[in-house]
This record gives sequence, structure tokens and C-alpha cells, in this order.
Amino acid sequence: MIKETLAVILGGGVGSRLYPLTDERSKPAVPIGGKYRIIDIPISNCLNSELKRIFVLTQYNSASLNKHIKKAFHFDIFTNGFVDILAAEQTKRSKEWFQGTADAVRQVLPRLKINEFEYLIILSGDQLYQMDFTEILNHHVVNNADVTVATIPVDSNDATAFGIMKVNDNDDIIDFIEKPGIDILDEWKSPLGDEYLNQGKEYLASMGIYIFNRKVLMDLFDEMPEANDFGKEIIPNSVRSEKYKAISFPFGGYWTDIGSIKSYFEANLTLTKFLPQFNLFDNHNHVYTSARMLSPSKVFDT
Repeated sequence: MIKETLAVILGGGVGSRLYPLTDERSKPAVPIGGKYRIIDIPISNCLNSELKRIFVLTQYNSASLNKHIKKAFHFDIFTNGFVDILAAEQTKRSKEWFQGTADAVRQVLPRLKINEFEYLIILSGDQLYQMDFTEILNHHVVNNADVTVATIPVDSNDATAFGIMKVNDNDDIIDFIEKPGIDILDEWKSPLGDEYLNQGKEYLASMGIYIFNRKVLMDLFDEMPEANDFGKEIIPNSVRSEKYKAISFPFGGYWTDIGSIKSYFEANLTLTKFLPQFNLFDNHNHVYTSARMLSPSKVFDT
């Protein structure tokens, strides 16, 4: 299945909530953990999952991101893999910039279709997590799904910032709403396990990680030519349509969305723990980046 899969990583928009870190660069190009960039995380997850055909969609403040990817991720001539940048461009089909997550994928679809693939995994370029994508792909195929959404439990403080869904015992998504208001949150509680309920996590949130069957994605784009966003339009409509089977892939590991200065600060602090939840020293889940030939750090008494 991995050999039949393409990965698309969304390079993010303006990133105003991360300003001033995004003054001169896009969110995925922002440094994290000292030596890394945020974009290294989804790319490394792909490589650790043996998923080696990767496209990164870029648009806003992309010079630093493009330079980093070009320098850090290149394969030898015997490896059937690549990390390619697909920048927003004017074509005969569209003269507009990317208008949203779905519109970005729609606009680059002609570039993707040159490659043979049956499944498309769509990832965000501004999240911190470690995931084996073979597991979500197996879940997708075994359940004969058309669309799969990776999900994680969240509490009421976070629920209003994410797509929230209801699922049945078979992980089928039966309803979906993007960023519900605080006044209707109680209607979107899910029967989660005690370990989550004890933490106040009563809602099932989308991680912004999607898998689409190739034909299903084409059909959804044809049915909704004006839809610009996966979370607001494509996913809810596929859930409510009788034509498609949309399922949840429950993820129980560490995951955080680095969308604000607060979350960025907390994510970096978490990495300083003796055994951080996101382990940069994992021998099996390496985080790859551009090698920097610099002299070692020196610490002086203060």
C-alpha cells in the first residue's frame, strides 16, 4: 500500500498567530527543538513509514522553506523517491493563489496525476507528532474506506479550534462539524475511554490528516468545484453523503498543533524534559533535517 500512496504536505498560509516568527518565513519553516524546522516532522514521519514520494505545497513566505527542503531532502539515483515542492502558480485552469487546503490540492492535481497512485495522504506542515502511516493506511484499506480522518481526543478548551466528529462502534464517522461554537459543544461529546474522560477530553477532533482514494478525491472535487477547504466543506459533505464511507483513525500518541505562539512555546518546553513525549532520540523514528557543519555549543557559568 505504501508504494501505491502519494503524500501531500500543506505548507500553510499566512501564519498570523505565530507572528513575529512568521514575519520572514512560513510556519513550516519556523525552527523547533534547536536544530530542526517544523516541516521536518511530517517529512520524517513519511520517510520512517517508507513513504518516499512526497510533495510539499508552498505559497506564503516560502523562500526559506523551499531552500531548507532543497538542501535537506534529496535521494540517491537508486532510490525511487523524492521530496518535491509544488508552489502556487498561475495556469490556464486557475489564475488564483491557493484559496484553502482543498483548493491547493485541486490546483496541483494535474501534477499529482502524472504519478501512479491509489491513495493520497494529506498532511499538515505545522504539527508535532510521530505516526507510522502504514497503520492508518492499513486501517483505511481493511475498513474499505473512501475517506479516513486521523482523530485525537481533546477537551472543551481545544474543541472549538478543531473539526469535531461523532463516530459509531465501527469507527464510521456519522457527523462532522468544523470549529463548533461553545454554545453547542455539549451536542458533540463522544463516548471516549476513562483514561481520556479523566483528563476532561470528551470530544473527538480531526488532526488534519486525511487519506483519500484517488477516484473518490476526483469525484468529490467534481461534485464540489467551489469547495476550498477540507475541514469546512469536503470532509463534512463526504460524511453526509450516502455515496462515500468516511471513517476515523483513532490516534493515541502525542500530538500538538503548532498554530500559535503559546503552543509553539509549550511544544519547545516539552522537548526539554528528560523523557519527552515527542522523543527526538528515538532510534526507530528519526527526525531528519539539514546537516549543519557548525562548531559545538559552549556553556559558560552565569
